[in-house]
Amino acid sequence: MENIVIIPTYNEKENIGHLIDIILAQYNNFHILVIDDGSPDQTAALVKERQVKYAGKLFLEERKGKLGLGTAYIHGFKWALKRGYQYIFEMDADFSHNPKDLQRLYEACAKGGADVAVGSRYVKGGGTINWPRNRIMLSKGGSLYTRLITWMPVKDTTAGFVCYTREVLESLNLDQIQFLGYAFQIEMKFAAWKLGFKIKEVPIIFEDRKFGVSKMHKGIVKEGIWGVLKLRWQSLFKDYRSRVKNTGVAPYTAVGQEQVLAKTK
Repeated sequence: MENIVIIPTYNEKENIGHLIDIILAQYNNFHILVIDDGSPDQTAALVKERQVKYAGKLFLEERKGKLGLGTAYIHGFKWALKRGYQYIFEMDADFSHNPKDLQRLYEACAKGGADVAVGSRYVKGGGTINWPRNRIMLSKGGSLYTRLITWMPVKDTTAGFVCYTREVLESLNLDQIQFLGYAFQIEMKFAAWKLGFKIKEVPIIFEDRKFGVSKMHKGIVKEGIWGVLKLRWQSLFKDYRSRVKNTGVAPYTAVGQEQVLAKTK
């Protein structure tokens, strides 16, 4: 199995079960890894119930406490690399990202020559539905600000619906990714771009969540503002590429699929 979707969760019981069902019903060639940060609403328990139905396809990593989006994805990236996955996806649990678009992101990498495929709201054919005007302005403004500061040729820099090839994640020193929230998505794209990987934006329609509560807060926005400046400063006056480039020898050892399945039984 070459594809895995990483989905961080915190209080997503209204969404996660249905999302799992849709992804695994649509695609035989996808696995799912849910990383739950101790959700009080028992999100993890719901995932465990689904694991009985989707044995060998659905995996769960539980963490104690709300440790941040960035650390969840880094944890998931390392987990997936060790198990030999070739295409590693990240997406939200709240249906703002349409599961049907997973195949389009996959094809952009597997057939279209991309190293990183970004589900983009701000390229031709992309857009948003039912999103408050203030969030649209914040998102578009954040992406424009990031492009002006970093010169990175990506229109939706804060997008969280992404497919990475194995080569990209193996080439990054994941422990050197600095940010936890809004700026995490920016830095992952920036680091991949700085290492010379090809980023392709795939148009998607982003729909605001119908259930649950948004995790956006002022601290995430502040991190994004200062994080972009920090990235630019480091790339100008420090050797940012050498810091984020993985120079270790096989830090993520792939294990056989048989071993992975055996561990889940």
